[in-house]
Amino acid sequence: MDTIASLFSFITTPVSWVIVQFHSLYGAIFGPDTGWAWGLSIVSLVVLIRICLIPLFVKQIKATRAMQTLQPEMKKIQERYKNDKQRQSEEMMKLYKESGTNPLSSCLPILAQSPFFFALYHVLNSIANNETIGVINESLLQSAQKAHIFGAPLAVKFTDSAEKVEALNASITDVRVVTALMIVLMSFSQFYTQRQLMTKNVDTSVKTPFMQQQKMLMYIFPIMFAVFGINFPVGVLVYWLTTNVWTMGQQMYVIHNNPTPGSKAQAAYLERLFKHVTSHGKTRNRRERTIVKAIVAKGRDRNEHERKFIVGLSKEGLAAQADGTVVKSEAVAVAVAEDGTPTTGTPKRQQPKRQSKAQRQSGITKADDAKADDAKADDVEPKAEPTSLTKSDEPQDAKPAAAAQKPAPKPGSGGRSKAQSGQRKGQQRPKSPSKK
Repeated sequence: MDTIASLFSFITTPVSWVIVQFHSLYGAIFGPDTGWAWGLSIVSLVVLIRICLIPLFVKQIKATRAMQTLQPEMKKIQERYKNDKQRQSEEMMKLYKESGTNPLSSCLPILAQSPFFFALYHVLNSIANNETIGVINESLLQSAQKAHIFGAPLAVKFTDSAEKVEALNASITDVRVVTALMIVLMSFSQFYTQRQLMTKNVDTSVKTPFMQQQKMLMYIFPIMFAVFGINFPVGVLVYWLTTNVWTMGQQMYVIHNNPTPGSKAQAAYLERLFKHVTSHGKTRNRRERTIVKAIVAKGRDRNEHERKFIVGLSKEGLAAQADGTVVKSEAVAVAVAEDGTPTTGTPKRQQPKRQSKAQRQSGITKADDAKADDAKADDVEPKAEPTSLTKSDEPQDAKPAAAAQKPAPKPGSGGRSKAQSGQRKGQQRPKSPSKK
């Protein structure tokens, strides 16, 4: 570790200068020889470095989002070469090269802050060896050696001997407890950061060759921190624990507000966004409009969570526009409640009431009676022919003419129509008086 740290000795002077500036500030509050003054100086150094790395972090997010746009192409490659893993990896690499993306871009913040980490290690190691370095002179060196963080000197390690620890007016038990606790917290924060990235902010619908590697790193990195942590001075453990906590908080913020499309975090975010949009009837800020605009622009390439979001808006009578705004949809009918307030959504279809058996039978009887009355009204009842017993008012010569106007009966009908046969059925014509 000392050999690697010596490679970054050129940056030890700027790092030591920043620490001294913060120490002068905190020393005026807590005292120059206290662990709070030196410990907070190291924490402030981490915060300053991470703030300077924010543009690099934004670039990392953009590179990650650019890789997400390649998900459809990656799916096609996986389906086409599902039986040839080597050809699949080659086509993936070719796709990354053509699009200008890099799947290892997530390591950029760690690589960028590694020179500062080794420079700080070199500074603290020189303090432990009673050597001046950078802008740290003899007086600052003596002040740093007196500084204790929860009973552990700033420059001691977990593996240091009891004689060296006692020379700095400390107990070996306090040093082992403090360093062991800080190593555990450092490893746990690294594991939790990587785990929430893999479980919440990864699109599991597409499995890339690097996904398995990231899962391995989720377990390898904490073990590496635990192994190398026993050789880190307390000040370096403070530095690394602070940067891990910063990374964890930064990652939680990104997962909560700008999740990866297709991930569980996106499903939770769109659910919250749906509640906000439906309660206010519009998108409230620029970030929400940007998210809605991106979802609308995808069209048929939307994932399951995005389609559910768009369909939910349409059911509530809202429509997402291409500019990211949300307006009321005219295509959805608006139902009116009993109290007169309009309610969004499609009105429910009114189902007919179910009738009992007696009501159905009475309804059928009434219908039959109505049909019979209509048939009687439509039929014209023919006049009854006068019998020989009644005197006819018509002349005898008019009877043959009337008979001639009647149509001839159809053959096979027996000389009578059905209506006449039905009317005269059951009636017996009396005999003519002339036959008596």
